[in-house]
This record gives sequence, structure tokens and C-alpha cells, in this order.
Amino acid sequence: MNQSAFVWLLLALMLLAANLPYISNRVLLVGPKLNPKPFAWRALELLLLAALSLAAGMLFEWHLGQRHPQGWEFYAAVLCLFVTLGFPGFVWRYLRRGRYED
Repeated sequence: MNQSAFVWLLLALMLLAANLPYISNRVLLVGPKLNPKPFAWRALELLLLAALSLAAGMLFEWHLGQRHPQGWEFYAAVLCLFVTLGFPGFVWRYLRRGRYED
């Protein structure tokens, strides 16, 4: 696989991962079902999935042989991108469907 395919695969993975906390009512996506699940759980899941997506990106970068050290600015930008990719799920959960509908 070439570098372009890795980038698109990672973006698709991040889009899916960023919206998972808003779709599922299970704690950490596999635990007990909470109805309604508090926003704090969703935020924690979002941070954990962001870390996993970042790890996948680092793995892709390592596989391509171009591993570069990054500063805090990079990680802040990736977190902002991840939160932005999760916006459709946030709108669906809290703005479109209502806070407690399922």
C-alpha cells in the first residue's frame, strides 16, 4: 500500500472512531448499557479513541519508514481534527435526536 492509501485509511478510521461514542450507549463500547449515558463517558471514550487513532497513525508512519518526532502542536492539531470529525455524531445525538431519545 502506498502513502496516499494509508492517509485515506487513517482518515476513514478516525472518522469512524470519532463518531462511535455518540452512537453507542455502552460504556467504553463493550460494557454495560446506560440509558442515558452521561456526557462524561462519551468524552472519555472520545479521548481514548483519539489516542488509539493516533497510535494507528504512528504505526502507519513507522511502517512507511518515516517516523518523525512531533511537538505538542501536532498533538493539539490532531485532537482538534478528531473532535471535528466527531461533529456529525454529536449533532445526531444531542441536537437532532434530543438528549434522551433512543
